Amino acid sequence: MGGCVFCGIVGGEVPAFRVADEPDGVAFLDARPVFKGHVLVVPRDHLVTLTDLPAAALPGYFGLVQRLAVAVESGLGSGGTFVAMNNKVSQSVAHLHTHVVPRTKGDGLRGFFWPRTRYADDTEADSYATRITTALPS
Repeated sequence: MGGCVFCGIVGGEVPAFRVADEPDGVAFLDARPVFKGHVLVVPRDHLVTLTDLPAAALPGYFGLVQRLAVAVESGLGSGGTFVAMNNKVSQSVAHLHTHVVPRTKGDGLRGFFWPRTRYADDTEADSYATRITTALPS
């Protein structure tokens, strides 16, 4: 889909710190994470909302999301994860995506106000992506 940054990432035209690239979807670090290690999971096809995802694709896509929740927690040593999806309202990119955010007790995240941070540099981002990819169960 022309102009969609997530389609550009899936197609390899837009750089991203990928943590998974599979038939059911692509996962990469959020450029403005809530917490470092925040991953976005997108289907390969340009779909805008969850209701656009074909029923047959649900097991593969959410299986990937589930495995990434495990990888974020174990790879980063977080206490858990926050998994979320917006449909239309508050959807910053009009391409279906699921957030997998590392959480720790007392991290300060409350409600639906998501403060954003940045990685110090590409080396730091790459280290987070590598730790998550290494921990991704097959």
